[in-house]
Amino acid sequence: MKFTHWLSAGVALAIFSTGLAQAQVLIGQTVGITGSAAATVAESMRGAALYIDSVNAKGGVGGQKVEVISLDDKFDPKLTLENTRTLIEQKGVIGMFMTRGTPHTQGIVPVLEQHGVALVGPSTGAVVLHEPVSKYIFNVRATYQREVEKAITHLNTLGIKRIGVVHVDDTFGADGLAGAQIGFKSNNIEALFIEKFDRTKPDYSAIAPRVSQKQPQAVIFIGTGAAVVDGVKALRAAGVTGQIVTLSNNASGGFVKALGDSARGVVVTQVFPSERSLNYAVIKEAMDLAKAKGVGDLTPAMVEGFVSAKVLVEGIKRAGPKPDRARLHAALEGIKKFDLGGLEVSYSPTDHTGLDFSDLSIIGSDGRFRR
Repeated sequence: MKFTHWLSAGVALAIFSTGLAQAQVLIGQTVGITGSAAATVAESMRGAALYIDSVNAKGGVGGQKVEVISLDDKFDPKLTLENTRTLIEQKGVIGMFMTRGTPHTQGIVPVLEQHGVALVGPSTGAVVLHEPVSKYIFNVRATYQREVEKAITHLNTLGIKRIGVVHVDDTFGADGLAGAQIGFKSNNIEALFIEKFDRTKPDYSAIAPRVSQKQPQAVIFIGTGAAVVDGVKALRAAGVTGQIVTLSNNASGGFVKALGDSARGVVVTQVFPSERSLNYAVIKEAMDLAKAKGVGDLTPAMVEGFVSAKVLVEGIKRAGPKPDRARLHAALEGIKKFDLGGLEVSYSPTDHTGLDFSDLSIIGSDGRFRR
């Protein structure tokens, strides 16, 4: 197993070396560096690295550099669990950061609780991670249910009522479907169809023709990365011409590139301000750091990584000169109305929700997300 950490935004990963400076705050991450979510993962990691690099360049936190050790779980929940144990029990990290995937994150909660380790910014909007409050999970982004509900409400206001759902058959898919059902009910419409596909081996050979026969005006597609890309292409090949809507977990340049000619017009829900919105100080800050690093344009996934990293570092700062697991947890829970740069985040023992921002974007002909 290779242990990795962020060295810079340009070169996101490198083999972990024991020859690095000893004064470090160790944070763990297990995420699908390879696998179906890899494109979006790479961008979110790059965004987080922008902020962490900038902090370390100024001497770190209290003279200690923040070191994020990232292990590849290939987007496999079993590996997520194994990696979490390695990071906590062998590497001695004081906190965890930006896991990805609903079943993946749910599966490590017992380990977090066993060792008293806080997880900051899981890249999933699963309601189960918000309600009831999980003591060691500090969400940053809004819930998937809010995203789907808003999308259906928006479609309804446009007169689009023949809406179906295609979702992955796991806890993420079930969570998104629950949000869709809330959206349907609040808008007094019925789902045109509900189809599900296997997470590990998506097969649309039967689903796509059935969806096409229903002639939907819109399809809510709940899944991750490559599975959604293949599904969208299958629907278009089967003659589905309706609006395709997917969720913020696919808000990356890599996702758009993988869609190719099928990208234009796909709606992607968003849980952070536009990556080009100078009205938000946090976006301008990320833009400036990206420009200085020669990274290029921001993407929504990079913004999520950047904002989540700001929350993590703020927690470390508040944990005092000798941060440990208990101090970091207490510090995070004590954050009240912290201004991230136009976005305000608060936590308490009874609320670990974080932000409640939600918006819609559409992929333009130039491959960029437009609000």
